[in-house]
Amino acid sequence: MKTLRQVKIGETVKVVKLHGEGAVKRRIMDMGITRGVALSVRKVAPLGDPVEVTVRGYELSIRKADADMIEVE
Repeated sequence: MKTLRQVKIGETVKVVKLHGEGAVKRRIMDMGITRGVALSVRKVAPLGDPVEVTVRGYELSIRKADADMIEVE
């Protein structure tokens, strides 16, 4: 299982599954990250938090704890 946190800068991946429960999962889905959508990692902050991704044509910053909940391929 590969998570969004493990993706290298410049790599494009597809979301396979969202882990997590309730409000956390709902918040991730409200940001446009749903199963089957393509994500491209643009930048990672020096300490690894947050991760900046491009999803559905816009830039989004995600905490590394949330990035661990997003399974990709």
